Amino acid sequence: MSAEELRVATQRLLARVGHWEGGRWAASAGTGTRGDLVYGLVQRLADLGAEAEGRPRREVPREADTTLPDQLRVMTDDLLAAPTAPLAQAAAEVLAVRKAL
Repeated sequence: MSAEELRVATQRLLARVGHWEGGRWAASAGTGTRGDLVYGLVQRLADLGAEAEGRPRREVPREADTTLPDQLRVMTDDLLAAPTAPLAQAAAEVLAVRKAL
């Protein structure tokens, strides 16, 4: 997948969740909440970025769920800036979360 495909997948997910308030984030989604699901995506994208840049993985701080769209934007931008980022894997992760929501 190209950088544009990752951008589009992320934009579509953000269009869906970017305006959510606390109650929508707290709704059940599989084994946790919608917030848990998107936070897991943010962490996976951070891990992919760390691997692509050859640096150690670090835990993404778990802030209020309403900050998740911003964290998702940052992680996507970081991946897009990494020269050897696994864009196909990242886009697949984004699409899977969007489908699960």
